[in-house]
Amino acid sequence: MRLDKLLSNLGFGSRKEVKQLLKSGSVKVNDTVVKDAKMHVDPVNEIVTLNGERIEYREFVYLMMNKPPGVLSATEDTRDETVIDLLQIEDQVYNPFPVGRLDKDTEGLLVITNDGQLSHRLLSPKKHVPKTYFAVIEGEVTERDIDAFKKGVTLEDGYLTKPGELKILKSGITSDIELTITEGKFHQVKRMFEAVGKRVVYLKRLSMGPLLLDETLELGEYRELTDEEVQMLKGYQAK
Repeated sequence: MRLDKLLSNLGFGSRKEVKQLLKSGSVKVNDTVVKDAKMHVDPVNEIVTLNGERIEYREFVYLMMNKPPGVLSATEDTRDETVIDLLQIEDQVYNPFPVGRLDKDTEGLLVITNDGQLSHRLLSPKKHVPKTYFAVIEGEVTERDIDAFKKGVTLEDGYLTKPGELKILKSGITSDIELTITEGKFHQVKRMFEAVGKRVVYLKRLSMGPLLLDETLELGEYRELTDEEVQMLKGYQAK
């Protein structure tokens, strides 16, 4: 990787600003001052320092966010705040993106990474990665709904969903439920309940594959995934 690209990618300034840093003699590679912006370096095996401090390079970043309502699951938008806007600049420099989408008004677990291979693994329809949601439903959810979801329901556009596992936590004028599905059609949870004559009034994602939402995260907060969590996601095989 070119030295100027490495430094700019890690948030040390624009290419132009990085060139000024190099000219000042502030950057060393393996204890040798380097002023050539075009020099290629191996950031994993070579030691790059700026003003005497070693620059830690990571190819990938893996984050878990408790997405708040009102924020888009997108990398950028001209009108609304996105989940990337909530990240610190030191995480934004890796150009991460949300893995899949949560609706604007939906809360909960969102994985954010720049690892395209992992994203594909979690989102590919062929992988059948389960996603579990907690929802508050307007109307009484019954055993009849459980049976309907178990068979798959037909959405308003004629699409028959794959079977979903519906659990009733509380039933009444409004009902609390958990729903596990293995696909991610647009507004799928809301549309599945509309198909049985009910309306979702609150929705929160609790898990994605083996990864559970860290309940200590406040809405809008995020943290890095642990090495164990990353390896768990990479090695996960849906049943």
